[in-house]
Amino acid sequence: MLKDVVRTKSYQNVIYQNKFLFKDKVVLDVGAGTGILSLFCAKAGAAHVYAVECSQMANMAKQIVEANGFCNVITVLKGKIEEIELPVTKVDIIISEWMGYFLLFENMLNTVLYARDKWLVDDGIVLPDKASLYLTAIEDAEYKDDKIEFWNNVYGFDMSCIKKQAMMEPLVDTVDQNQIVTNCQLLKTMDISKMGPGDASFTAPFKLVAQRNDYIHALVAYFDVTFTKCHKLMGFSTGPKSRATHWKQTVLYLEDVLTICEGEAVSGSLTVAPNKKNPRDVDIMLKYSLQGRHSAISRIQYYKMR
Repeated sequence: MLKDVVRTKSYQNVIYQNKFLFKDKVVLDVGAGTGILSLFCAKAGAAHVYAVECSQMANMAKQIVEANGFCNVITVLKGKIEEIELPVTKVDIIISEWMGYFLLFENMLNTVLYARDKWLVDDGIVLPDKASLYLTAIEDAEYKDDKIEFWNNVYGFDMSCIKKQAMMEPLVDTVDQNQIVTNCQLLKTMDISKMGPGDASFTAPFKLVAQRNDYIHALVAYFDVTFTKCHKLMGFSTGPKSRATHWKQTVLYLEDVLTICEGEAVSGSLTVAPNKKNPRDVDIMLKYSLQGRHSAISRIQYYKMR
């Protein structure tokens, strides 16, 4: 994670270039990990930072804080946000790197919202405060043949039952921007400072218009994160046209190969919800249709991020 320059440098720039937000403020770092965000905040002039981490990494974070001379400013607390007690009743700022693959897979959003509702002052700040999910479509014949169609004939045997399973599992991978066939469409923007836990479940319509004659093998989702409380709008993107991050992109392979002509559109909706048995997992329902010159298709597909 620390080697993800886009992620870490973005947070560093937000904090160091907006020291007026942090000076003499009490900060809560949710899911602190090594404590890198807490260190940035302390260096920017925060009065005190409470770094909460539930894993064994909390022990390392304590040593890192001590080694860098911030023991008087940063307090590392080991435990779950929902179970710990802070030494203060309120904090001015909550900062967290809570995003997961596809924005919502194995994320800590609900934990951040819990902390916000319990400890953030009325005019407090959540960083980042906006997260947006986008969708586009790609040509990806080579990979789909290699990883999906392969199961139709495995050394002369039909193993297509595995193909069905492979189709239901979104692939997290880096997409070449030259594979993009359509426009990119905003599906959902979440305002972390105001939203409720239920807002992470949604259905969003989309219309992806082909920018050239090509084939569509998959839809691709990615997200942007924005810090709107800064002096100047700041943030980063995990999209295929931006510098790569550890989140990469999320590829949803289609059962059909869509033959699409420039100007034609794939329309439909994407429904996203936490899995009922394990809320850290994500269930996705994709409805799509194309009524084109060479393809006339309408289908529903289900995906499970596990």
